[in-house]
Amino acid sequence: MTEEHPITPHAGPTLDGEGQLSYVGDDGRRYVMGQPPDSDDAGSDRLMDGLRSGSMLFHQIEGLCRQWLAMVQTPELDQRAALVLLLTTLETTLEQAHPESF
Repeated sequence: MTEEHPITPHAGPTLDGEGQLSYVGDDGRRYVMGQPPDSDDAGSDRLMDGLRSGSMLFHQIEGLCRQWLAMVQTPELDQRAALVLLLTTLETTLEQAHPESF
């Protein structure tokens, strides 16, 4: 039995030689996000262009998340609990803002 732990991406997603979108987690393992079965090379190129264009913003968001985690971590709220709180709150907020996407 495996425990569910949130995995923080160590690097942005990449498209591997097999056309699979994947990233390396902070645990050093590679996570395959997959690629829609009906996607073509042009669609893959557009997807990667979109991810690259958002890379700088993603790094800013990541930095802000790290700052927030450092600020709220206390003996009552350890780093793991703060991370779960952050991810859950972000997921809930985004689901509420874009219910059609979930």
